[in-house]
Amino acid sequence: MSQDNLIKLECTECKKVNYNSRKNKKVLKNRLSLKKYCKQCKKHTLHKETK
Repeated sequence: MSQDNLIKLECTECKKVNYNSRKNKKVLKNRLSLKKYCKQCKKHTLHKETK
């Protein structure tokens, strides 16, 4: 697996990096945002892709 396909997902509320994921950067040009569970907030929050 190539390193340039890996992304980090950060919680928008507590700013913690909780998830790592993959994305095809040729197909998806914009930053990814998903609703995921955050352990620190103890609820489902929006997670956005970091640099």
